[in-house]
Amino acid sequence: MTRNLTGKTYDYVIVGGGSAGCALANRLSADPTKSVLVLEAGRRDYKWDVFIHMPAALAFPIGSKFYDWKYESEPEPFMNGRRVYHARGKVLGGSSSINGMIFQRGNPLDYERWAADPGMSSWDYAHCLPYFKRMESCMAGGDEFRGTKGPLVLERGAAASPLFDAFFESVQQAGYPITSDVNGYQQEGFAKFDRNIKKGRRLSAARAYLYPALKRPNLDLLCRAMVNRVLFDGKRATGVEFTKGRGKPQQVMAREVILCGGSINTPQLLQLSGVGNSDELQALNIPVVHHLPGVGEHLQDHLEVYIQHSCSQPVTQQPSLKMWKRPWIGFLWLFFRRGAGATNHFEAGGFVRSNDDVKYPNLMFHFLPIAIRYDGSLPPGGEKIEHGYQVHIGPMYSDSRGSVKITSRDPRVKPALRFNYLSTAQDRREWIEAIHVTRRILGAQAFAAFSKGEISPGAEVQTDEQILEWVAKDAETALHPSCTCRMGTDDMSVVDPLTMKVHGVEGLRVCDASAMPYVTNGNIYAPVMMMAEKAADLIAGNEPLPAERAEFYRHDTHHA
Repeated sequence: MTRNLTGKTYDYVIVGGGSAGCALANRLSADPTKSVLVLEAGRRDYKWDVFIHMPAALAFPIGSKFYDWKYESEPEPFMNGRRVYHARGKVLGGSSSINGMIFQRGNPLDYERWAADPGMSSWDYAHCLPYFKRMESCMAGGDEFRGTKGPLVLERGAAASPLFDAFFESVQQAGYPITSDVNGYQQEGFAKFDRNIKKGRRLSAARAYLYPALKRPNLDLLCRAMVNRVLFDGKRATGVEFTKGRGKPQQVMAREVILCGGSINTPQLLQLSGVGNSDELQALNIPVVHHLPGVGEHLQDHLEVYIQHSCSQPVTQQPSLKMWKRPWIGFLWLFFRRGAGATNHFEAGGFVRSNDDVKYPNLMFHFLPIAIRYDGSLPPGGEKIEHGYQVHIGPMYSDSRGSVKITSRDPRVKPALRFNYLSTAQDRREWIEAIHVTRRILGAQAFAAFSKGEISPGAEVQTDEQILEWVAKDAETALHPSCTCRMGTDDMSVVDPLTMKVHGVEGLRVCDASAMPYVTNGNIYAPVMMMAEKAADLIAGNEPLPAERAEFYRHDTHHA
């Protein structure tokens, strides 16, 4: 690990040791003639840290200043002016070290949508599929859609509780299909989920990609290194200024700087460095390097709610929440990597269309045999619930758009996040449809032997107006911020889709969720890792993997 960087020039300085940064560090340092430095603002993900590595402990880091940057939105005008909490990983591996470990590629038609924009044809599904396959080791087996030799080991959820059997039966009773693999030929339907878990332990991007590469002499890592700004000579990036802990600012030079800070920190750093909307930068007395008005715009995310039921039979994970159970759960996990500590609970779910006019799924479901919020808190009255289960539900393609804007020249002052949740007619209509679909599934005959009634939102929430009021009051982010430095060729795009270079400047690239042109249908970790795999070839000048034109399921052509 390099600590004295004075006088050294790296071929690549990667800003952010999160999901994309770890993958890029591995792939770019595979060339022994290239020197790579990763600067991570958070701390190391120490092996002894059970709250990171135990899958079931995922609720503990969220909200903790030791693991989480603890962002909040500005008051959301369509959600009663409340601020929506937004967790981001403050540790090596980034949010892959604190997330739910759910691996969802999105729908193949997501990438066809990407490719339909001018200049984006190389991001269609056929060109993305080989990179999805290269990065994964799907333990359920490989085929023309799935890979088996990549660094990301994917264990499929056991879904052994009788509640999962009831869930799969209930979706069929409600008129929805079962599919063998939501990441394969047919996403539409319900199935057991792939998870970033290896032998009962979280497999973050740091553990899958970065640590195996750190033995290389050409790869250096520095944690607790907050990057303050990108350094420029004219319009060419020459390095970065960073602060290590509470020390004085230091500079490190680079032939190329690659920003991998995510959809919040990447636009923040660009703006701090003088790349963004010139009027907004000048208002903060930041010297303008390049006027690029799309920086920080086009923010997208997924919002979700929990529909929870009390359960009449002792077949849930609810007892594992009891304090006196935790020592035994910890013992089983620490010594045998099994038991309640070895699961992320997100073992099954699916994707459906909210109405017949939608061409491909726009709703995502996660089913859990436990009634608990993402941060570990219980529903109202939850301490009295002996057993419960729930569905996470939310629309995937909201047409609401927000922004990330700095309010200070100080890099430690968090930017203003405006998501504008529920701000459009389409958004509100899809939310109403989502709740009706979910209640139809949970109200199917298959659950009759288990349900003691809905506890959230409760029977009193029935009309469309009441549903929207409840969503505005109770919904929280699914933690999928994206698109704030989107790829494209129009005036509001930020990143060149053929090179990952920032428009209008030299020596500066972006690779993370901020470069997505549109958020995908599902959790965004898998698409980010695919983008990093593909970007590594673009940056290194390697021959890209050949397109694989596997035919995938399209509802409108009835390829069942």
